Amino acid sequence: MKVLPRNPWNKMSTRKNIGVAVVGLGIGEQHALAYHKMNNCIIHWFYDLSHVKARVIADELGQGKVAASFEEILHDPKVQIVSIASYDSAHFSQVVAALDAGKHVFVEKPICRTLDELEVIKQAWIRHRNKLKLSSNLVLRSAPLYQWLKQKIESEDFGKIYAFDGDYLYGRLHKITRGWRKNETNYSVMLGGGIHLIDLMLWLTGENPASAYVAGNKICTQDTGFGYYDHISALLTFPSSMVGRITSHFGCVHRHHHVIRVFGTQATFIYDDSGPRLHKTRESVSLASPIYRSALPATKGDLIPAFVDAVVCDADWSQHTQKMFDVISVCMACDAAVLANSLQEVEYV
Repeated sequence: MKVLPRNPWNKMSTRKNIGVAVVGLGIGEQHALAYHKMNNCIIHWFYDLSHVKARVIADELGQGKVAASFEEILHDPKVQIVSIASYDSAHFSQVVAALDAGKHVFVEKPICRTLDELEVIKQAWIRHRNKLKLSSNLVLRSAPLYQWLKQKIESEDFGKIYAFDGDYLYGRLHKITRGWRKNETNYSVMLGGGIHLIDLMLWLTGENPASAYVAGNKICTQDTGFGYYDHISALLTFPSSMVGRITSHFGCVHRHHHVIRVFGTQATFIYDDSGPRLHKTRESVSLASPIYRSALPATKGDLIPAFVDAVVCDADWSQHTQKMFDVISVCMACDAAVLANSLQEVEYV
């Protein structure tokens, strides 16, 4: 793990210190690095099923102790933020427990895995409305390319958006046939990966779909111990008549990647293996204009500084958190539609 120095120019460096606990130290290691770089954050606790891993990271960062249990973290009044990166199946109970303990929560996707769980989380959050911040690490939002694209859409450079396509090319078959995901009950490739593109679709367009029709298969994993769909394709309809198409390919023969296409009445945006580019004309002799911005964030902790800023400044993040709930609601509708093999209305929590 490469430990970067703290940032002396952090805009909140003169404000009070925020106590942090990091739970789950796979991707959670990236959380820890992000908090460590911020002068106004102190990591008090690390918790992982492997205490050895937790001790190694605490020693490398030079701060924090190894918690014997999740409850030990919740009982510490110095902890204000709990950053959760445990297995998907643990997110629900840990998010609710942290909120009930009066902690701000930053959690890896997905926040939870069922609508019933989402209802419980929302009620726990409502009990602390405008006091506790809750967000999920849908990190593609922070990529320079999509920050640029959102500004262009909001400036109406695209005219009216009529279609949004997204393909999540996971390309890591071994992670669902041999890793922890293989043993997760009802593992969803939409919640596990396609959620990033559903989030981009809702965030970039500012619209929520009304219904979903979804098909799927498990052809790539048919001879393995993975028991669920490894590919699903969702067609989503919007009140504005916009149409969305999101696919999640966990078994594809491809490097880990994603593809985005945004179609408007005045412009078309495409990001794929050939890079991001913009079409502004229908003329056959005209070439697309390349866009020299990264489609990936610099780190997987890039959303954390804004989250800490909201905690420090006590910003009203209620709309932001509701959007997190909306994204999960759409994913749940997709999973229900593929199981029922029928059109499903999106039930927003």
